[in-house]
Amino acid sequence: MAATEAGTDPAADRGDMNNGQTDVDVFVIGGGVNGCGIARDAVGRGYSVALAEMNDLASGTSSWSTKLIHGGLRYLEHYEFRLVREALIEREVLWGSAPHIIWPLRFVLPHHKGLRPAWLLRLGLFLYDNLGGRKHLPPTRTVDLTTDAVGKPLKPTFTKGFEYSDCAVDDARLVVLNARDAADRGVDIRTRTEVVALERAGDRWKVSLRDTVTGARSTVTARVVVNAAGPWVDRVLTRAAGKNDTHNVRLVQGSHIVVPKLYDHDRCYIFQNADNRIFFAIPYQRDYTLIGTTDRDWKDDPAEVKISDEEIAYLCKGASDYFAQDISPADIVWTYSGVRPLYDDGASEAQVATRDYVLRTDGKGKDGLLINIFGGKITTYRKLAEAVVEKIEDAIGKRGEAWTHGATLPGGDFPIGGFSDLVADLMRDYPFLTEPHTHRLIRQYGTRARHFLGEAASLQDLGKHFGDTLYASEVAYLVENEWAMNAEDVLWRRSKLGLKFDQASAKALEDWISARTRRAEAAE
Repeated sequence: MAATEAGTDPAADRGDMNNGQTDVDVFVIGGGVNGCGIARDAVGRGYSVALAEMNDLASGTSSWSTKLIHGGLRYLEHYEFRLVREALIEREVLWGSAPHIIWPLRFVLPHHKGLRPAWLLRLGLFLYDNLGGRKHLPPTRTVDLTTDAVGKPLKPTFTKGFEYSDCAVDDARLVVLNARDAADRGVDIRTRTEVVALERAGDRWKVSLRDTVTGARSTVTARVVVNAAGPWVDRVLTRAAGKNDTHNVRLVQGSHIVVPKLYDHDRCYIFQNADNRIFFAIPYQRDYTLIGTTDRDWKDDPAEVKISDEEIAYLCKGASDYFAQDISPADIVWTYSGVRPLYDDGASEAQVATRDYVLRTDGKGKDGLLINIFGGKITTYRKLAEAVVEKIEDAIGKRGEAWTHGATLPGGDFPIGGFSDLVADLMRDYPFLTEPHTHRLIRQYGTRARHFLGEAASLQDLGKHFGDTLYASEVAYLVENEWAMNAEDVLWRRSKLGLKFDQASAKALEDWISARTRRAEAAE
């Protein structure tokens, strides 16, 4: 019978992460995709590593994306060929490392006669097909929108288009799985832990920490500190490290809307707007369509960002200009907004600011090295991590070889074409699971779905039912193994089941997690 309650060890309740390390080679600030990717890479090369995230993993930029692993077709217009090539190569590397949370997509680009000419689009897509050594993804094709099924949802004025390949990603799960693999290899991961001060002490950094849940204070020393705080990278420098007048990143707001699905096929759309921007319409969570993103400067606290009425109107109008069905604010079931911490290259407009990453160092190995990360994108996080670890090697010596190319993330140990087989195998072994339930479990956990299904012979064996396809055994797994501490963590980052939960169901889940935590604390 599958477990429906977690253990009583409070450390386990925080995701099995506190190894009690007080002196490490590398201390990483920030639990986004860059921070977790760096921690994973570094520990795999033999360094001792700790990581602190002031909130939940992926609670910032890494869960605010358009959920794509892509080369960035529009970056070709800004001549960012190195970035596009690196990203295109990484598409298939990452797909192979996590084929449960990353999967191929086909994008339809309708030709808009009043905007970019067809020959320019075809040239850009030729470069996109050939710049990055594409091996498994199919090439671009020309589409007759008057006869092909992908043209049916569009206005009849669009008669010609192009279809090309990129990949989708569950961005928040990419972060958590990097963290899980890092912790399995020995990284001390501390969520809800804020870095309140950084001070040099001989050849090390003294890192002062505050647990934001309990208020407890602690200290870790490290030879290298990596500042991967994303939108808060400058705040770490000004508040924690004592740097004055620090300004390295340009905060750019990106907002998305989610509506009931607008069409039945599995293709995505990339649309051009008259302001030279592009935006996407993507099948989302099987029952919805995701539309976004916007690009505008954000000057306030990144934690306070939210979609504006202007952005809602912009996305609704843009989509309505292409789809035969008008989209209005009344159709929206969910919105999300975030800020991207782009390196401030002085670009006049947010949409043309570089998406490339920049690494800046302060100090040397003999007096404590600080590595600051500015910019970057999800698709190139693994390459960014390799570049950071190379700087760590230069400072304190090499411990091991680069290894993440070809290594799988937890649950991703199956072939890139094996997703459907994995769903069928799980349904065979657990015949009480429906296809939508099984599909979600494999998409979320891959081969590790069996870890909490265990010997269950019925849905009742999975424990309390909270709503949709969520049961207590899965929640316990998320708390014990993936640092989930409340209903928001479970419903909006470890999954997107929040789209299917009403307020009462979410509160019941919150109460269950809280009661479980209290039992664990009482048993300590």
